[in-house]
This record gives sequence, C-alpha cells and structure tokens, in this order.
Amino acid sequence: MASLQRIRNHGALLLIIVGVAMLAFIMGDFMNSGSSFFNRSRQYVGEIEGEDIHIQDYELQREQLTDVYKIESGRQDFDEDMQAQINNQVWQLYVLQHTLGKQAAKIGMTVTNEELSDLCQGQHVHQLISQRRLFQDENGQFSPELFQNFYNVVFSDDEDGQYKQWRNYWMYWEKAVRLTYIQEKYTDLLQNLVGANALDAKCNLLAEQTSVNVDYVQKSYFSVADSLVNVTNTEIKNLYNKRKEQLKQTPNRSLSYVAFDIVPSEQDYQDVEKWINKLKDEFANTEDVAGVVNGNSDILYNGQNYSEATIPAELKAWAFEKGRKAGDVTEVLFENDTYEMARMMQVGYQLPDSVELRGAVVADEKELDSLKAEWAKGNYGEVEAMWVTEAQVSKDIAEKAFSAKKNEWVTVEYGSALQAIQVVDKSVATPKVKVAILARTVIPSSKTYANIYNQAKQFAVSNNTETKFNDAAAEQNLTVQPAFNLQENANKVGELKQSRAIVRWAFGAKEGDVSDVFECGEQFIVATLTDVKDGKYRSLSDASAELRREIMQEKKAALIINDFKGISTLDEAAQKLSVGVQSAEGITLNSYRFGNAGQEPAVVGASVALEQGALSAPIEGNNGVYVVLCKAKTANDAEPAEDAIKQQIQQLGMRYQYSLPYQAINLIEEKAEIEDNRANFY
Repeated sequence: MASLQRIRNHGALLLIIVGVAMLAFIMGDFMNSGSSFFNRSRQYVGEIEGEDIHIQDYELQREQLTDVYKIESGRQDFDEDMQAQINNQVWQLYVLQHTLGKQAAKIGMTVTNEELSDLCQGQHVHQLISQRRLFQDENGQFSPELFQNFYNVVFSDDEDGQYKQWRNYWMYWEKAVRLTYIQEKYTDLLQNLVGANALDAKCNLLAEQTSVNVDYVQKSYFSVADSLVNVTNTEIKNLYNKRKEQLKQTPNRSLSYVAFDIVPSEQDYQDVEKWINKLKDEFANTEDVAGVVNGNSDILYNGQNYSEATIPAELKAWAFEKGRKAGDVTEVLFENDTYEMARMMQVGYQLPDSVELRGAVVADEKELDSLKAEWAKGNYGEVEAMWVTEAQVSKDIAEKAFSAKKNEWVTVEYGSALQAIQVVDKSVATPKVKVAILARTVIPSSKTYANIYNQAKQFAVSNNTETKFNDAAAEQNLTVQPAFNLQENANKVGELKQSRAIVRWAFGAKEGDVSDVFECGEQFIVATLTDVKDGKYRSLSDASAELRREIMQEKKAALIINDFKGISTLDEAAQKLSVGVQSAEGITLNSYRFGNAGQEPAVVGASVALEQGALSAPIEGNNGVYVVLCKAKTANDAEPAEDAIKQQIQQLGMRYQYSLPYQAINLIEEKAEIEDNRANFY
C-alpha cells in the first residue's frame, strides 16, 4: 500500500519519464528508418514497375555501353553530349526491360537460350550482330569464322583482365539482341491481332471516291479585335477543369542567365608578344632548334614533312618561295590570336603525299620470310591495303615507308615482335619542307581569369534577387539569355558547355533565387530562377493564357457567324465581310489540307457533304469561320473492286505495321510506374 501511495504521489513525474522514454524510442526508430531512407536514395537511381535500379548495376551497364562506343568509334574519351546519350540509352534499356519484359512475361513470352544462340552465332544471326564491322569480312558480309575467333579469344582464360573491354562489348550486344527480339516477338503478335480488314479498306476507298471543288470565303479570328470579346476568370477555370487531363507536365524549371566571357586581356597579348620577341634571336641562331621549340612552343617540332596543302596557310607563300634555304626565319607573325615565327629546317626535296600500305605483325625474321612468300603469291588473307598520309601513321613507320620504293618491305619493332609493312603503291612525289614553328596562342592568364571571375562573383553577390539581376544586367549591358522548360535530367542549359551543375542548382533553388558563379567552358555564368513548375498538372495560372485564347476564339467565332446572318450568296458574304473568294479543288475526306487555309478537318468534312451548287452554313474552323460553295462534285457510290480492296488492305496493313510497334511500346511505358532519380547521381 505504501508503494502504491508513493506511485500516486509521483504519478505526474512518472508520466513525464515514460513519455520521454517513448519519445526517445520513437525518434530513434525514425532516425534509423530515416537513415535507411537516405541510404536507399544514395543506392538506387530509380524504380521501374516496382523493380529497384541499383547504382552499381546501373554503372556496370554504363561501363558496358561506354566500351561499345569506344570500340566502334575508335575513341577513348567522350564529350558531355555523348556521355549524356550513353546515360539516357542505358536508362531506356532498363525501362524497356522492366516494362515490355514484364508484359511479355505475363503471356509466357520469352527468348530461350537456344533462340539467343541461334540469333548470335547460328543460322539466323540477328542484324544487330551481323551489322557489327568487327564481325564482317572484307566484302562487308557477316563472317561466322571472324565471330567465332573473337568469341574464343575474348572468353578464354584471362587472368590479367586484358579482354574486359571486349567482353563488355559482347555482353552488351547479347543483351541487346535478347531485348530486341522479345520486342519483335511482342509487336509481331500485336500486328497479327490488330490489322486492316475489308471494312477498313472499303471505307477508305469510298472516302476517296467522292471529291468536290469549292469556292469559299474565310473570316480570320485575327481580324476581330480582342477588345470585342470578354473572357471571365470563371470561364477560364471551368475550361481548365475540363482540359486538366490534357495539361499534364513533368517538373521543369525556367531561368535566365548572363555570361562573362573568359577571354585574354590586353596585357595577356602584350605579354605573349614580349615573350616571342625575347626568343627571336635565340630561335634564329641556335643549333638546338628542336630543344628551343619543344621547350617553349605550343607546336612541337618532330621533323614533319609539310606540303603546300598541309603547311599552315600563313606560312605557305614564305615556305615555298623560290630561293628559300635552310636557316631562313620569318618575322614575328600574328594570326588567330597566335604569335609565331618559323625557321626553315630542310628544303628542296620531294616525297609522296600518301602511300598504300599492307601490314601484319610477325614473330621473327623466319615468319616474315614466310609472309613475304605468301603475299608474293597473292595470298593476303583478310589483310587489306590502305592509303595513308604521313599524319595517319606513327613517325617510325612514316620515316621508312614514305622514303621506301614501291613494293619494298620495311619493319618496325612492335613489342617483342615485328610489324612488317609492304609499300604497295605511292602517290606522285611533290615538294616538301621541314619547318620549325615557335608559336604561342594568347590565352587568359591566371590574373585575367581571376579578374573575370571576380566580376561575375560581384554581380552574383550584389544582385541576389531576380529584379536586381535584371536591372544590373541592363545597366552593365549584359545580355540576359532565357532557358525554358529545363528537365531535371537535362545534360546542359541550352548550348552552354559543361552546364549540368546549373540544372542541379535550379532544381534545388527557389523561384527568384540568384545562383553562385558557374564555370561553363570559356564562360562564367550567373543565373536566376524565373519559374518553378512542379506537380502532375500545369497550374491554372500557367495555362490561363492559352485557355483564354481558346475561349476568346470561340467567342470571336460566334461574332463572325452572326455577321454571316442573312447572306444568301458567296459573293454577298465576301462583299459584306470585305474578304476575297478563294478556291480549293479535289477535296476528299482524306484530304490533309483545305486549299491555302491549312489543316481544317471540320471544313473538309462539311465541304464533302455539300451537294453541288449548295452553300454551306458558317463553319467554325481552326483559323477562322468559313462559308463554302460547292461548285462541282464527283460522287461514286459503286462498290470498290475486290482487287482495290485487297490492295488497300495491304497498304493499311503496312501503315499499321509501321506505327503499331512504336505506339504499343510508348503506351506500355506511359502506363508504367517509373521513378527516375538519376538527377541525384549525375
């Protein structure tokens, strides 16, 4: 009892203690779950039809596709546009796999391993494989032998991973074939279920059998002053509610920006001019020309042979002037923001502009002799001869091949092996020179760079609202550039280089905010966020202008139709409305345009329905109100011939075959639940 009494006496305190303990427990659980949530946001680039796309898997797919582009383009680095293309292509493959793949699985449609093997290396090789140049012979035809050799080598034991890039190449195309083939299967099924029939064909043919030639008058909506009609906010809101499903949007941003060009200052030009003049005497007199040039110049000296076609244009006349001799030096030249001087190293000799080479790698001299014997018989295998210029081959090959005789063999070291090259043919020899060029292009110095950055920074700090931003831009004669409808995954803003960071800022800022300074290529950019559009639908305020125009057009149409009252002839209508009479001929229900008026389906339909000599009632069209007089009508109610119906069925079927797959895939993706979070990672 004493214990119970003590509990009663301290009841309030106990409630507080218990409450605090429970709050701590709940908060701890929330923090743990919150931590899981934020960790998850760092792990998944998106979710498609309930399937999470993990960042590691996504990166592996990006790596695969990047290797494909490297191998097929011969390049090892890509600009931001190409990287964005790779990113979007990988995402689209995921979308197709998890949307179309799921729909196909529902009906038991798959691509078996046997089918995939046949499509990749069997009797029915898919065009995605057969069109790869890597697997084509010299005639551009798919070669099973080349493919098998590639596969055997790439998937052999490879402890040092030297074939990883090639494996990625193949795994991407194997996956692409599987996905493309399931798409082809699925759309083939749809095409067999949905197609043209005799009723479709007959209806289409009958629509062509009746045609009319008409005269008409048109009163344009633009001819009616806006002040003559009144549109209320209630009318706009009612139309908005009616049209809402047509006003869907993806979240987007609009902004304005000013650019501060990162260009050299006058001092930068003076400094480079001073630099080259300081080296002038040394360049003209030194015996170590290569050392002076390669230690100072933007253009290295490597003994390149210049022709009249390949030498820099500003040096052409000087280099090939009659009487030019080794050791001659130009004056300091200035061209395209570059100060330069040239010194003649060698003159008075001739070499071909290009040579035709055929080459192979051999292990030793014995294998080289065997290769020479085979090629002498014309047994070249898959080795093709190629015409190359000096710039297209390495220096050690160029030095030997361009000075060798026709049909002569040259060799250069290739690791522990030899690269054996036969000079098949040579172009006609032309005059050549060797010229050392001491050059430096004027670029912004670090001081200039800092000054321009400080200007941009001061602008951003001093003008931290949209109003101040615009006023300051006008005062400083800075051009304000707009950028509308930026999507969250946009790779850049307009044509601004390396501007993905601006997009990321825009989706984290508030309307009216002014950004910090962004470096985008050769410009510093400061932006202000002018519009934020979120939500599934466009807002009433955002859509009100176009809705107002639509309502205004309807009311203008009513005014114009009222003006047509009491008119009994077309000439009377033209005279009363002060418009001319126009003509449209050969109008059928399938007509895409109505005379010179453009797309007017309502006017086309009403015109075809008129009897010859009849005058229509006013017709409300896209661009104005029309009154139409049917001058002539050719009507053929005869049943279309069977051959015509068959031909029409075939034509309609081809149309469906072209459009149905695209429409089906788009519809599947449109109905799918897709959450794209790539903007959090890239």
